[in-house]
Amino acid sequence: MQKVLVVDDDQAMRNLLHTRLADVYEVIDTGDPEQAIALALEHKPDAVLLDLMMPKFSGFDLCQSLRSLSYTSRIPVFVITGRAGSEAREYCQQLGASGYFEKPVDFAGLKRRLDEELRTNRAERRAHVRVRMRVPLKLRGTDAAGNRFEEVTATENVSAAGFLCSCSLQLANGTAVEVFLATGAERYVGTARVVRKESAVTSWQRYGFHLEQTSGDWVLQD
Repeated sequence: MQKVLVVDDDQAMRNLLHTRLADVYEVIDTGDPEQAIALALEHKPDAVLLDLMMPKFSGFDLCQSLRSLSYTSRIPVFVITGRAGSEAREYCQQLGASGYFEKPVDFAGLKRRLDEELRTNRAERRAHVRVRMRVPLKLRGTDAAGNRFEEVTATENVSAAGFLCSCSLQLANGTAVEVFLATGAERYVGTARVVRKESAVTSWQRYGFHLEQTSGDWVLQD
């Protein structure tokens, strides 16, 4: 059974999440956000459900900490909060949160998103071996602020189905980009989508991309 770590200082909310999710997931919970990192390292959860408004250590801080540690950086974080408004939602997306749910929680929607995210992560982990390879690319698309961009970057590793690279853009999970090989004559590769954001503590972010459509010019093939 997959594990979910719930971090919320409201005992009643923790009990409710435990009751509604226990039929599908093993639920570990804490009301102490400062304990959450230790629990994540100990129990290796498949996802974290995180409240934003907590004493001493906010959910924003904890989300950033989870993303900055290499061992926890790939764990999907879902924000469960009573704080409404697009500003908080957009900031959580920039920090790499996989989902944002306002209280009262739509549990059917939460379970659906958890299942989608965890199935995607499992498929990504087992689908292709990644090779450390520096490949110059140009990415073209729309950033989290709705601005069109073109940026030249280089991969850190690649597989037949995707790549990891760093860039200065603020991209939300699920953002689609056009991908071009930037070696010699520019060649169109296809489209890719952000499936993972590995760092949120520097001006340069590391993103994992999954290739959705390719022209056949990608550097690795199945």
